[in-house]
Amino acid sequence: MSDLGFQIYLNSDYDTAVARVTAELKKEGFGVLTEIDVKATLKKKIDVDFRPYIILGACNPPLAHKALTADPEAGMLLPCNVTVSQEADGRILVSIIDPHQMLSVLDSPALAEVAGQAEAKLRRVAAALAQ
Repeated sequence: MSDLGFQIYLNSDYDTAVARVTAELKKEGFGVLTEIDVKATLKKKIDVDFRPYIILGACNPPLAHKALTADPEAGMLLPCNVTVSQEADGRILVSIIDPHQMLSVLDSPALAEVAGQAEAKLRRVAAALAQ
């Protein structure tokens, strides 16, 4: 497990995994603001082949509002990134940022509270995916 977040392996194909992750995020109030298809981008920009890999920028508007109200600089750390990638052996890895790690750089008690709320939601997403 990475210090930056938490990881889950899914038993599915890549496209199904992306759809499932997006659906589970939605259940916890997160919308996906950005989708960066790393494989397609690297192919287009520098003509290299890369494994299926997407970065989902997930945002929970009430929590984002709380974070930005507590410290406007928190905007540089948003949204919460979630990656879905296919490993060399075909397994699908989902990695979810730990909001405490992300927001701790600002050393704010108010942000720590928001991070705790976001982490609880994202851990529920991870638990649902692990089932």
